Amino acid sequence: MPDGYHGRVLHVNLTDQSTVIEHPPEGFYRKYYGGSALGLYYVLKNTPPKIDALDPLSTLVLSLSVITGAPISGQSRMTATAKSPLSGAIGDSQCGGFFPAEMKFSGFDALVISGRSDKPVYLWLHDGEAELLPAEHLWGKVTGEVEESIKSEHNDERIEIVQCGPAGEKGVRYASLINMCNRANGRTGMGAVMGSKNLKAVAVRGKEKPTLADRKKVIEYAKWGANNLEESDAYSLSIYGTAGDTQYMSSVGGLPTRNWESGYFENAVELDGKTILERIGISRDTCYACTIRCKPIVEIKDDKYPVDPIYGGPEYEALAAFGSYCGVDDLFAVSYANQLCNMYGMDTISCGATIAWSMACYENGLINKDDTGGIDLRFGNAEAMVKMTEMIANREGFGNMLAEGSARAAKILSNGTEDLVVAVKNQELPAHMPHAKRGLALIYAVNPFGADHQSHHLDPNYRNYPHKMAELGLNDPQPDLVLNDKKVNFALTTQYLYSCLDSINMCQFVFGSGWQLYQASQLVEVINAITGWDVTIEELLRVGERRLNMLRAFNAREGIGREKDVLPKQVNKALVGGDTEGLFVTVEEIEKAKDVYFSMAGWDVSTGYPKPEKLRELGLGWILEDADKDN
Repeated sequence: MPDGYHGRVLHVNLTDQSTVIEHPPEGFYRKYYGGSALGLYYVLKNTPPKIDALDPLSTLVLSLSVITGAPISGQSRMTATAKSPLSGAIGDSQCGGFFPAEMKFSGFDALVISGRSDKPVYLWLHDGEAELLPAEHLWGKVTGEVEESIKSEHNDERIEIVQCGPAGEKGVRYASLINMCNRANGRTGMGAVMGSKNLKAVAVRGKEKPTLADRKKVIEYAKWGANNLEESDAYSLSIYGTAGDTQYMSSVGGLPTRNWESGYFENAVELDGKTILERIGISRDTCYACTIRCKPIVEIKDDKYPVDPIYGGPEYEALAAFGSYCGVDDLFAVSYANQLCNMYGMDTISCGATIAWSMACYENGLINKDDTGGIDLRFGNAEAMVKMTEMIANREGFGNMLAEGSARAAKILSNGTEDLVVAVKNQELPAHMPHAKRGLALIYAVNPFGADHQSHHLDPNYRNYPHKMAELGLNDPQPDLVLNDKKVNFALTTQYLYSCLDSINMCQFVFGSGWQLYQASQLVEVINAITGWDVTIEELLRVGERRLNMLRAFNAREGIGREKDVLPKQVNKALVGGDTEGLFVTVEEIEKAKDVYFSMAGWDVSTGYPKPEKLRELGLGWILEDADKDN
């Protein structure tokens, strides 16, 4: 038996209701590790090129890694991978919570899901067995109701459940997967993919904990993390969560405001972590075996915007998307909108950003109350923001158009609304501003599944943690506003690291090479203690490089390359107000940086596609062979 994983991948065909267990060899796990890279292997193998993302032939993979379920902080992560209904490119999204560890204990390393069931079903995994059970009674119910129902059916409160929510059932293009009613595979529309298959949920329970090669060493590292948390830069997460950044980001001009017109929100204090703790915070939650406890739990006893603690509480991204993006400073309203996303299963970033885009269109006279169904969609209107969130979740009225995402909605409306979209590859930008971080600007543009703030180290890490960056071979810190060859190398190298973390399924709040609790060299030791392997930092970066090339290779076969690696026009406009006033990103500097980036990555500079020799070098020649068969 292997250490750290089971050697079992479950294939589920929903069309004929069949299940098959595959037993990949150790070399397969050593090559892909799990998570995103493993998921990409099956998506590339099983999803035919150029089909619609919601076609029954589209493959959805839920994957763990070789370290999931070990008793140490940061490992309880699961990746969902499929073609994205939002972008038409690859879709990739991670979640935390207790579901990933419990899925591992149920006896499986990954689920490969294909086809479409005639009727709604849910998948029940327990102690190495798999069953498809009826879910008509669950269809249309919000996440809290589904959790309660499934646990009651099996008389077990320790069952963990991931589900698509009503938004996924209705095909909201940025529908997420939700577990624990408040943890999300948020980005790229994976909930819509699950919903299109008439698969309501996956429920897991088991006692098959994988063995550890060196349990003593794993426990030593777990204790080290607990003992050193208060001295680390990750400690603030244990107090305020990511919401602790809200007021600070505004003070330095880094909080996107009113559809990215500014980086300064005058009422940011109303949405800050300290305010949340004082006004509505009741406790903090954690993921399986994690010492950081970064998850906020809030409660609001209010007739207008009641918030139930089971739906968690707003993180920084939600506070920005429903708050500053929309010019809304009502904490109760923002928290309620966050709850609606967790109830119905929607990505808070894309949902809030799409509403902010519609508000900008309204403010600029490009849409009016005749379009919105009488709703006054001006910036700062908290009631309108909440109402539109509900309408999107149910695909009602103007919400039906906004459920397509801002980029697709703008194509429907046209008349200048396209210029106000703030998205890359149709995916709305998260709340970190590339104007002041040029490495981030580049990664937003080139990231295969759209703009993402957790696909590399943000620029300040290079100058703030030079000794830790040196572990990655990065020895020459560069200023934030520079986008020279050294900064491009920093962006690409740390993108490899984060790409690896998404394949190992390790939380980026816990392990990294900057402000995190553990550093890259410690990650090496932890993986080796769990698996018994002899991993090096160089090997881990290679895993990340392999995964990044697989992402780009999927896009290449869909005809998505360099021409889609562009920033929205809003980013090319000078910001107004705050410390970043006047800053903007030029098209020319990004195009020049892309030349350098693609060359460093070993990709075709003109197309952005991975070169055949690069794929073969990474052991991915099979992608080329499969492409020849398809042709």
